[in-house]
Amino acid sequence: MLFDWAGQPFYTVVTTFIFAPYFAAQVAPDPATGQSWWGLASAVAGLAVALSSPVLGAIADETGRRKAWLAAFSVLFVVGATGLWFAAPGGLAPVVMVLAAYVVATIGIEFATVFNNAMLPDVAPRQMIGRLSGSAWGLGYAGGLVALVLVLGLMTPMPGSDLTMLGVQPLVSHLAPAAGERLTGPLSALWYVVFVVPLFLFCPDVPSRSRLAPAVRSGLRELRRTLARLPSHRQVLKFFVARMLYQDGLNALVLFGGIYATGTFGWTTAEVGVFGILLAACGGIGAWAGGRADDRFGPKRVVAVSVAGLAIVSVGLLSVDAETVLFVIPAGGGGEGLFASTPERLYLLLGIFVGLFFGPAQAASRTILVRLAPRESMTEFFGLYALTGKLTAFLGPLAVGLLTAASGSQRVGISVVVVFLVAGLAVLATVRVPRSID
Repeated sequence: MLFDWAGQPFYTVVTTFIFAPYFAAQVAPDPATGQSWWGLASAVAGLAVALSSPVLGAIADETGRRKAWLAAFSVLFVVGATGLWFAAPGGLAPVVMVLAAYVVATIGIEFATVFNNAMLPDVAPRQMIGRLSGSAWGLGYAGGLVALVLVLGLMTPMPGSDLTMLGVQPLVSHLAPAAGERLTGPLSALWYVVFVVPLFLFCPDVPSRSRLAPAVRSGLRELRRTLARLPSHRQVLKFFVARMLYQDGLNALVLFGGIYATGTFGWTTAEVGVFGILLAACGGIGAWAGGRADDRFGPKRVVAVSVAGLAIVSVGLLSVDAETVLFVIPAGGGGEGLFASTPERLYLLLGIFVGLFFGPAQAASRTILVRLAPRESMTEFFGLYALTGKLTAFLGPLAVGLLTAASGSQRVGISVVVVFLVAGLAVLATVRVPRSID
């Protein structure tokens, strides 16, 4: 569970609420261009994970041990996340360097997650898999929430003020311009190192079964056999297709939500951060409740309700801009202060529901696979799980980036989210998930 706590701040403070909007607003030439570049970088990272994770999963199943792989990719993540410090405004070279560091960090944390997920059925009673997965996601959101509070409370000033959310001078303002935003990468790396240590010290790993070189050959052969017989695992195959679609919508929705708000409402880092705190808190509550609903009603129902809810909420988010709500109702203006206008408050309310639905959809998805996949090939199937989570996930940010660049509109760019969510929900409806875990 502490792995989720350790890794989530990267997604919360870097990819969603603090660093990504800062990059789009202050490092890139303009928010639309920044959203486009960020989407293309996310696509590159997603493609790399999609193509490599099944192969590495098959090799890991042959060697048996997973923690060594998790450690290697943890190092990659720490190096990439630390490199985000160089995101100073001005010049193309820093932009290229920062986007490369982001790609490296994303590849590292995503691969580490593959091997952590594959450990899930070995560390908990089978009847408690759903609760463990949901509680871990909830703990992850709590970690992201604490990290957000630290950034907003100690490192970045509130709009129109020299003081932070906690009423103190930013502790790092003397270091460099936008030091608080730039430090989110190194902070997430340090946070990860500190809190992932208990996993390596105390969490059991399966025994070593083979040396690396023979395992590579055997793993690749086994992967070819698995892919060949995957059509015979019809329910797994349909689930992979469903997740490939709805996960793309989930990723794009969370990835670009803060960037869209920055460009639409002119939100500062502090405002996006407060928005993120609410989402993270609701995400933790949703994941915790979803884990218990998973054990009681089954993971498929939890995922279906969550994805349907997110599709509805996404339409609502797209209906809001600086001057209107529900596409056509005028509601601009507003006073001074945080979230002063009606469109901003509605966007904030809808964002809370994104948090409530997002956590259960993620946590229950991996317990669906635990119920469907052969136990002896769990890491390999979780590699395929990562593949299906990333195969169109790189296309989603790419589509957002290209649509945004072509239209010049952030709203048009992220409208593709709804298409992926609805398509994934339709395929999920055809999947038969066992009531119990073998």
